[in-house]
Amino acid sequence: MFDVKKKNGHKRKQDGETTYWLSYSDMMAGLLLCFVLIIALTTLHSQIQFDQKELELNGKEQELMVQATELDEQKKVVATQREELEDQKAELAAQRELLLTQEDKLNSQEATLNEQSQLLAEFEEIMKTQQAKLDRIIGIRSELIEELKEEFSGSNLNISVDEKTGAITMDSSILFEYNKAELKDSGKSFLAEFLPRYANILLSDKYKEYVSAVSIEGHTDTQGNYLFNLDLSQKRAYSVAEYCLGDDSAVLTGAQLTDMRDLISTNGKSYTDPILNEDGSENMEASRRVEFLFTLKDEDMIREMIEILNEQENTETSDSSGDTEETIEAGPDTVTKKTA
Repeated sequence: MFDVKKKNGHKRKQDGETTYWLSYSDMMAGLLLCFVLIIALTTLHSQIQFDQKELELNGKEQELMVQATELDEQKKVVATQREELEDQKAELAAQRELLLTQEDKLNSQEATLNEQSQLLAEFEEIMKTQQAKLDRIIGIRSELIEELKEEFSGSNLNISVDEKTGAITMDSSILFEYNKAELKDSGKSFLAEFLPRYANILLSDKYKEYVSAVSIEGHTDTQGNYLFNLDLSQKRAYSVAEYCLGDDSAVLTGAQLTDMRDLISTNGKSYTDPILNEDGSENMEASRRVEFLFTLKDEDMIREMIEILNEQENTETSDSSGDTEETIEAGPDTVTKKTA
């Protein structure tokens, strides 16, 4: 019985240990299974996260590629804008250079304008002086012409006095035969009466200092050739001068002869200045003539002044529509003076 109990007790003990180790192995298996499950879940979670990160990375890469493409486009735009900016800078530099050039030109023009203004002021002073002289010369010429007209208007001499130039015109038929250059007796008588009276006026104290020259001009009609008429007109003018101013001439007194010799010159005009009728045809008889023309001192200068004054007056007339013009005859020239 003892043995049986002992034997039974050993069996019980063996069964208890077996139960204990079975529980421990189950626990370890469970733990291992848990660890496996945890590792599997962790691995699965990591794989899921990896896949998500990979997807995000792929999205980032695509986004970066898009951004890179946009960046390249922006670089191109920036490069284009830079080129445009460089072109604008170059254009601005050219404009600045042009502006400086124009400024230099403007300064030069301003300096020139100032110089011209100064010259204009000086010119105006000169013109005032010359205008006074011109007025005096015009007045002298007008008075001289009036005296010549008064002197010969009531005479029996067949001459005319030009109201503008003061030229004394003589019919050549009184002086010469047709196509001849020798003075006729009637011509000599005519000159003997005419010239002293003409000299008395020109050589008077009132006009002597103003008269610079007297020209004897011969004129012909248009018949014949130019050179024949030129020779004839020159010879006729010379014949008049020879008779009046020759050494054996008694037409003028000694003092008058000396003074007139200093003044008189001869000139043949051929048929270059014919006399025309009202219908425009040539007056042959009137064209054949001899003329005495006087010239006042400074008239060459006066002619130049007249041209300048006419230009100036034309400019002022165009600027001042309310002004009127007064025409003054000055010998062969015409002065236009403006009056308000």
